[in-house]
This record gives sequence, C-alpha cells and structure tokens, in this order.
Amino acid sequence: MNTEEFLEARKKLGKTQKQLAELLGVSIKAVHSYEQGWRAIPSHIERQMFFLLTRIRDEEKKPKPCWVVKKCPPSRRNRCPAWEFQAGKLCWFINGTICECQAKKSWKDKMSICRQCEVLSSLL
Repeated sequence: MNTEEFLEARKKLGKTQKQLAELLGVSIKAVHSYEQGWRAIPSHIERQMFFLLTRIRDEEKKPKPCWVVKKCPPSRRNRCPAWEFQAGKLCWFINGTICECQAKKSWKDKMSICRQCEVLSSLL
C-alpha cells in the first residue's frame, strides 16, 4: 500500500488521523508519517486497512469469492486455505492461498498477485 492509497483508505473509512491511529493501535504520528511518505507502511498495517475497508462495503458491491473470480478447478480449490475456511472474499488476508497456481511464501509476493485481482482491487 502506498501513501496515496493509505490516505484514500482513511477517507473511505471516514476517520481522522487520530481515530485511525486508535483503530490500528499506532500513534497519530505514525499515521501522519504513513500519509506523508516518511515511513513505509508495514504489512500488518496494510492488512488491517484492507480488512477495515471490507467491513464498510455496500451490499451491492459484494465481491465474488476468489475461487469464482479465478475459476479455480476443484483440485486446486480443495487445497486452498481460502476455500477451506470459506474466506473467498478475504483471500488476500490469508497466507498460503493458491493464487496463480501456487502459494506465495511472503506477504510482499502474495500482495503483488493480489493487487491484480478484482477481489482486492475492488476495495481501493
């Protein structure tokens, strides 16, 4: 998540910097630094921001489960944690999902794939 995306997400959430800092469990100075680009946004903060955004979605804009979007065959779907935990709308939140036919080991690698997928990109 970059600086602009972070700021846009805060605005979509309708929170002040202080309110968002309290939600994320960080200082207001940290939120200010993320928005100004003085600090990199840690992966756990990025993950929390995306999660919060999923909670404010309009019912009409509900994303399809990832296995529908990606047209996963049953053989792949049955081995994927998103299917196992019925979290197809939060697949980006779970490490080890089988996206693009293989599980990614790091959050950074996973997010490089997830950012191209409509399940996550619809949040931004």
